[in-house]
Amino acid sequence: MSIKSILVTGASRGIGHAIAEKLSKDGHSLYMICKKNTNLMSDIPGRCFTGDVADHDFIREVFSGIPRIDVLINNAGISYTGLLQDMTKEEWDKVISVNLSSIYNTCHFASAMMVRQHSGKIINISSVWGEHGASMEVAYSASKGGVNAFTKALARELAPSGIQVNAISCGFIDTDMNNIYSEEERSLIMEDIPSGRFGEAAEVADLVSLLIDAPSYLTGQIIGLDGGWML
Repeated sequence: MSIKSILVTGASRGIGHAIAEKLSKDGHSLYMICKKNTNLMSDIPGRCFTGDVADHDFIREVFSGIPRIDVLINNAGISYTGLLQDMTKEEWDKVISVNLSSIYNTCHFASAMMVRQHSGKIINISSVWGEHGASMEVAYSASKGGVNAFTKALARELAPSGIQVNAISCGFIDTDMNNIYSEEERSLIMEDIPSGRFGEAAEVADLVSLLIDAPSYLTGQIIGLDGGWML
């Protein structure tokens, strides 16, 4: 395994933090973006940038301080639960900006670097709701559906330059984001998962690690990690 220069967004908690921990243990050189709580990253060697991934100017500044990127991992995301009719335009815009527009921001700069290198991998963290849709999570589902389409389209665009673009479609991963569910709701969800449990952030991190070293012929794929939930 060769040592790579990797950028991880949303690295301060949950899946993003688990990814950063795993890749650090693998020996890679890390750059991390956190909206806040950068003190949580003190245990992970690397450079941490504090700011909003949805802010194009901020992402431009981040990339101006990075000489090379071999792997980009777009993990930053937020959720909104509630009826669409109760959702404000500002709340809609925020979900789409953080979950989807941020991927444009990072890929805009990373892809240019990778094309010059004629190599690179982009891994987007998506959700089963991007494929199937979830009641009360219309904005989140729409944003992740956009991530999936973005992944497939960009994979076609960058394949001639030796760059792979894939996404991980996560099922119910037991993180703070999913603490909005009551114990009764969690029990009902678990009943529908053939594996009989929720996923762990470390398992997403393990799959990211595998994709970093996956064959270059693997591109444009939405890879499910859901315990058989959405087969």
